[in-house]
Amino acid sequence: MKKHLLLLAAILLPSFILAQKDYSNPQISAKDIYDHLKYLASEKLEGRYTGSEGEKLAYEYMVKQFKSYGLKPAFKDGYLQSFPFTDRVEMTKDNSASLDINGKTVKLELKADYIPAPFSGSADVKLPLVFAGYGISAPKLNYDDYTGIDVKGKIVVVLRGNPEYDKKDSRFEMFSSLRQKASVAKEKGAAGIIFANGFYPANTQDKLLEFVYDQSPSIKNFPAVQVKRIFIDELFKAEGLSLADVQQKISKEMKPGSFLLHNSSAQINTGVKEINGTGHNVAAILEGNDPVLKNEYIVFGAHYDHLGWGQVGSLYRGSEKLIHPGADDNASGTVGVLEIAEKLASLKNLKRSVIFVAFSGEELGILGSTYFTNNPPVPLDKITAMLNMDMIGRLNTDNALNVIGAATAIEFKSILNRRNSYHFALSLTDDGMGGSDHQAFTNKKIPVLFFFTAMHQDYHKPSDTFDKVNTAGEEKVVDYVYDVASSIDSLGNKLQFVQVQSAPARKSGGSSKVYVGTVPEFGYKGKGFKLSGVTDNSPAQKGGLKGGDIMIKFGNKEVKDIYDYMYAMNDYNPGDSVDVVVLRDGKEMTFKVKLESK
Repeated sequence: MKKHLLLLAAILLPSFILAQKDYSNPQISAKDIYDHLKYLASEKLEGRYTGSEGEKLAYEYMVKQFKSYGLKPAFKDGYLQSFPFTDRVEMTKDNSASLDINGKTVKLELKADYIPAPFSGSADVKLPLVFAGYGISAPKLNYDDYTGIDVKGKIVVVLRGNPEYDKKDSRFEMFSSLRQKASVAKEKGAAGIIFANGFYPANTQDKLLEFVYDQSPSIKNFPAVQVKRIFIDELFKAEGLSLADVQQKISKEMKPGSFLLHNSSAQINTGVKEINGTGHNVAAILEGNDPVLKNEYIVFGAHYDHLGWGQVGSLYRGSEKLIHPGADDNASGTVGVLEIAEKLASLKNLKRSVIFVAFSGEELGILGSTYFTNNPPVPLDKITAMLNMDMIGRLNTDNALNVIGAATAIEFKSILNRRNSYHFALSLTDDGMGGSDHQAFTNKKIPVLFFFTAMHQDYHKPSDTFDKVNTAGEEKVVDYVYDVASSIDSLGNKLQFVQVQSAPARKSGGSSKVYVGTVPEFGYKGKGFKLSGVTDNSPAQKGGLKGGDIMIKFGNKEVKDIYDYMYAMNDYNPGDSVDVVVLRDGKEMTFKVKLESK
């Protein structure tokens, strides 16, 4: 065994030394960019999923680089800042299901005949059944599957999708998610829910839903499962009916067809548990050389996590499980931070101090950067600007570079244009909202600039490999970011944050038609919907809501999480006024918000 290990070490050692080498060239260079990328996006790191061994290898690599540059740790305990997150959900051994049809018990096999929903609560119930159509309650669309039936203390059986299954853009799309249907059923008094695929559209396959964590808490004490339609059809046959005929009749008449299943009941025992993990931010500090301005900070940031083997967010549709290396997204931005850190550490020419930080958890909802800004190593009011690099490795032949946040400080546009000696075709977006880790700093009213080159067909796929990165182009982008930071540093004054009004998101299938202007606190696991901020001049701001509020009621709907909030908005139209109840500093407060159109 030892002999084989020594032989393996002899084979791997040269490549390992190459990957871990100390960089002696302080200038930003395509060669160094390539070498960093080759390691960070290698198969060895397995896609750098938050909390994984690949993440550990990545942060160890960055710590080694920071140390070699002579940079000090940013945190009291070192270069790392750990943060908790929910990694995934798992089924426990407490899962079983059976149907009682005309006195005969039919036991269902887990994963073959049925499966719990990933948002299911853990519960054990044995109760009568009610068929509730598609499980949609949309009175303003003159359609409510719960009209005329009593579901209290019963398990509802509902079809997936909606009655306009043959329409591309159905008006019911925003009511069709399984989680919303479960929330509505519980609100109506049901004790559990069974989902089923219908027979229409024609040739619909009867696949069970994917058991994948949806980044939100479970619906506590409420069992939610999907059962194969062959068994659901037997429930209908016991009533002298056909599932296919009932489904077709609902869609044809566009009227609910709900009823009590007199001859059947169900026993459902669901056990779903959240598995927690730990992510890690990596950060170092370089002290400025001005006795006064060194107390202010410029932050260079990028996320270094990616999708691992495609656990979340993958756009890959192949059947074989593959590593998602995330070379452009976002080993490229991580390398940008390393290259600027090395250059500044060698020159030590900035007046202000600098924080170099690589965030994890971005792909799970900017978890790391949100934790960082809630637990900063320096006072937030001492940060003059945050420069974020995410996907900066695909500069195209048009030399196009996107910069978001260009109006979050009045000085930015002038600096961006003046320092553009690289002849980038700049596309400037005024507000500092959405898309990446800069959002966490925007939420704290810190001026931000977010640099990225372009989307591409390899985004969130195994094909985002290091050999496709335009390293010469990335060198130009990183040099530009460095130049912009140098101009910010040359200013005698601290930048003042400018709140820029964001354009409301365009309406799309599945989204609410109203605009409120709230910004979520990503990673919040408590009860209610926590706001990290509100958009300037939005209905939320006009109504008096602000960052830190925890919304617990929207109109007459209780809000336990972000999904309840989204579903509650579906009941309203632009121009409606709604009472919003929030917890502010532990006290309940009510605000009237007049909704606007998207």
